[in-house]
Amino acid sequence: MTGSTGRAAHGARQQCSAVRPIELDAMRRAIELAERGLGGTSPNPIVGCVILDDEGGPVGEGFHQRAGQPHAEVEALRNAGEQARGGTAVVTLEPCRHVGRTGPCVNALIEAGVSRVVYAVDDPNAVAGGGAEVLRAAGIDVVGGVLVREAAGSNEAWLHRARTGRPFVVWKFATTLDGRSSAADGTSRWITGDDARRDVHLLRSRVDAIAAGTGTICADDPSLTVRLDDVSISRDLRGQPLRVVVGHREISSSAKVFEGSAPTLLIHEHDPAVVLDELADRDVVSVLLEGGPTLAGAFIAAGLIDKVVAYVAPAFLGAGQPVLGSIGINTITDALRWEVDSVDMVGSDIRVVARPRAEVRPVPVGE
Repeated sequence: MTGSTGRAAHGARQQCSAVRPIELDAMRRAIELAERGLGGTSPNPIVGCVILDDEGGPVGEGFHQRAGQPHAEVEALRNAGEQARGGTAVVTLEPCRHVGRTGPCVNALIEAGVSRVVYAVDDPNAVAGGGAEVLRAAGIDVVGGVLVREAAGSNEAWLHRARTGRPFVVWKFATTLDGRSSAADGTSRWITGDDARRDVHLLRSRVDAIAAGTGTICADDPSLTVRLDDVSISRDLRGQPLRVVVGHREISSSAKVFEGSAPTLLIHEHDPAVVLDELADRDVVSVLLEGGPTLAGAFIAAGLIDKVVAYVAPAFLGAGQPVLGSIGINTITDALRWEVDSVDMVGSDIRVVARPRAEVRPVPVGE
């Protein structure tokens, strides 16, 4: 991470000796709590909080469930009650100091009488950030940058949106070992097994929007919805992700994307930057790209995919549609090389998570 999370990481190196093991455990729990809000809090970040009493025991916890509802610190303080006085608040994001649809979290912490605040990631928002200094001015001991990488990873979509102004784009696809997304006759269900398909629905449940091209809609007639019996609390409250159909082709009124279980947005445009601007205007923080080789190729070529989640089935087709359309590369030396985050078995299939390589900048002599 760059920017504020980099500063927090630097602070963590300076202050780790001041952090107690119970606070590290509490931060891990706070990160787990924060992730319950994925897909439900936009345009706000996901945040989790654990309150420890003055002896270090956990007495309250909470997470931000939905924009406009209480923030994680307020929920945790409410659960802790008077036991928070003299205790420690452990929170995944620097407590906010601004008045929005809810009051400032710094005020709630001060009024609750906590003596210490331990947080992971600096808030990069110019309006909401700076809460740590407000707390210090009130006489509260504050430590930042604790487990910053873990917390920032969970909140990567919101941090990206705050930093760049555009939604975080995840491209998900399923492929055979020889790189085919469908057979020569056009059939594509099912390349992967039940476990991988369930994993895709979990992935869908954690984003604000699911996008596909008109070609995919016409060929496959997908629903683009989350279909799970045990969806998260936040998803139950918020409903289904926004379905986004991109392109100029006419779509039949009987297409599944027009049935009433989820909202659908038609964007008659092929320019990925324009599509993302439209979604940003609608407070979309994260979008899952599921729309075939043409749409994926346009986003890849524009440098607007932030993460890939690939499901690889141990199968061969030998012919059929490739996963990715042309992106203007004609020689191996120009290949786009990505960094692999993880490789896991999901049932009988392989899940690979990767992202673009960080730009390497030369360091001037003397720095």
